[in-house]
Amino acid sequence: MQFDALTAFGLLAVTAMLVFYALESRSPWFVLGFAAACALGSVYGFLQGAWPFGLVEAIWAVVALARFRKRLAG
Repeated sequence: MQFDALTAFGLLAVTAMLVFYALESRSPWFVLGFAAACALGSVYGFLQGAWPFGLVEAIWAVVALARFRKRLAG
């Protein structure tokens, strides 16, 4: 297995997604962190050539941003 910079970036992105998702109930800011991590996961997917993964992660980022706004509003 080759562990290059792109693989490290992808590992960081999906690990951040897992951590922020687990902490979402504690603060809306963790929801925002999850959205950012999903965006990074999307970038990784497109850079790696796995465009379906990149597309789904981009959708998750938009959904998480909507949840963040809703939680901030009340």
